[in-house]
Amino acid sequence: MRTQEMALLTHDTLLLPEGRVEIRVIDPRYLSMIAESLKGHYPLVFGMSKVDCELPCYEAATQCEVIDFNQLDDNSLGIVIEGKQRVRVLSAAQRRNGTWISRVLPCNNWQHEPIYGEFELISAALEQFYQVNPELFGLYENDVHLEDASWVSQRWLEVLPLYNQDKLRLLNQPNCHKTMNFVLELIKSHARDNQHS
Repeated sequence: MRTQEMALLTHDTLLLPEGRVEIRVIDPRYLSMIAESLKGHYPLVFGMSKVDCELPCYEAATQCEVIDFNQLDDNSLGIVIEGKQRVRVLSAAQRRNGTWISRVLPCNNWQHEPIYGEFELISAALEQFYQVNPELFGLYENDVHLEDASWVSQRWLEVLPLYNQDKLRLLNQPNCHKTMNFVLELIKSHARDNQHS
């Protein structure tokens, strides 16, 4: 696998392949970086922010594409980004204008696999989560894959309020199985707590 240079966008949220996130861009430097990316100068990579380190983000990041954008009331730009390919950020250099260019190595995405048995519970719970959070659900329109274990696991990792280290431990697994078990246990223990209260 060859390394590649990509423009680096850091944020406090996690984005994984086939996931979507909407962010506000106010800083003109980042607006021009996104414009450069849309013109094909650099691919775009999205990483979770990390402070006081050599790298401005965690090593585990996701190459992404801008799939939609709109001007917001305050003249900032709202962009919807979709994750495509997992990558590892090897190094990053800050350009004169303060934006970052990173050197990344592509990693394997988790393989798609059917969801079955008691794991269908995590799929049903995600569907409920989207009903309660329609603004998140709206990002996907009709592109929801509740039958796919990998898709469901990655959407849970994006929204669960976990420490970044815990998310990364699950992310660094070769497949979605550990994440599925983790989310299933969370749902079961939550159900048990509700029964006892």
